[in-house]
Amino acid sequence: MRVTRRSFFRNGVGAFTLGFAAPPFLTDLAQAQGMSTRSLVVLHLSGGNDALSFLVPYTDDAYYNRRPTQAIAASSVLQVGTDSSGAALGLHPRLGGLKSIFDAGQLAIIQRTGYDYSSRSHFQGLDIWSTANPDAPRGTGWLGRYLDTLLSPIDPLVAWNTTDRLPRTLQAATVGVPSIPDPWRYTFNSPPGSGPTQFAKVAALKNSSHLPPTNPHLAFVNSTAQAALATAQRVELVTRYNPTVNYPESGLGYALQNVSGALVKEIGTRVFWVQTGGYDTHAGQDTTNGWYADLVGDLGQSLIAFRNDLKNQGLFDSTLVLLFSEFGREVSENSSEGTDHGAAGLMMALGGGVAGGFYGTAASLTNTPDNPTLEYEGRDVKHETDFRSVYARVIDDWLGANSIAILGSDFKNPRVDFV
Repeated sequence: MRVTRRSFFRNGVGAFTLGFAAPPFLTDLAQAQGMSTRSLVVLHLSGGNDALSFLVPYTDDAYYNRRPTQAIAASSVLQVGTDSSGAALGLHPRLGGLKSIFDAGQLAIIQRTGYDYSSRSHFQGLDIWSTANPDAPRGTGWLGRYLDTLLSPIDPLVAWNTTDRLPRTLQAATVGVPSIPDPWRYTFNSPPGSGPTQFAKVAALKNSSHLPPTNPHLAFVNSTAQAALATAQRVELVTRYNPTVNYPESGLGYALQNVSGALVKEIGTRVFWVQTGGYDTHAGQDTTNGWYADLVGDLGQSLIAFRNDLKNQGLFDSTLVLLFSEFGREVSENSSEGTDHGAAGLMMALGGGVAGGFYGTAASLTNTPDNPTLEYEGRDVKHETDFRSVYARVIDDWLGANSIAILGSDFKNPRVDFV
């Protein structure tokens, strides 16, 4: 079987990294690409975030009638103003960090995002959001297709998946993206220049330095080994990053601290995937004091730490965080004091270059046959903004690429102008 450079990195480098390092290339590749200094962090709230507990329509009586145990008291919400329809809205009381970013004009809240005939399925729903194709959610992801448009040579660290499994969003036709949930396990763990680990590095570099012209397969492996070692040294820089703030001691806090370290250490990464789970709240949601409250509390604390850290480092203006979940949840709570899979949800964008505020309008939650903001016999919030219009804005105005070519059609919406 013919071994290509791409297939080696995508399929074979995992075995290689068990020995002593991790995937590919050299720092000057990023410079050769002429990459923008702008960075994108995509944050997935896995499970289907309850948008009505995240952003509360606290003056809508139907919200309280349909959620007798899970509604958040109007006196507890963090009021953030009214949208263009006049709906008064407030953030969950544990989202004080996000409120401070919103008050600074650096958080865009994009209401009722989704697509026609929401699947209400975790797997198909995520595939749709990943491929940006509700009709045929197969093949590469929308960000993978963006990566495929970059000029060669492609820096192997141009994108970084912070989870164990590569998400479809980052799956590309020609670009391999490394999965690095823990930089410490991806690199030599000892400080540079110290002890046996340094000798191992030197020996590995010597062993891979010979590129025999009569044996092209060995030459390929040797050159790849050198490239992997060089990349591992860049990732190792992230393990030595000392943040300017304290991040929460959680998986999300750790992931965002590593993203900040990668940006500060300038290792070449420009697109990051971060994921945090637990949002499939079918039972015992305990919106105010329990499970869900703890989730959003960690989210808010992690994001404000990330924002403050990057701001202290002078990098917040060049960083965009895009937050989404695969669907929202039903308007009415269920008999298990939770909420079931719904349709339209909530997206957010935050960064120093974001035009903050509300985009789109809140739904009226009154269950009447003529309510145009609800669907599925009044059970779900109906989408108002196609999620692909948000992607288009990011692709065109932040990444500087062509959204029509990447998404397959023109989804640009002048009302969704947050960057």
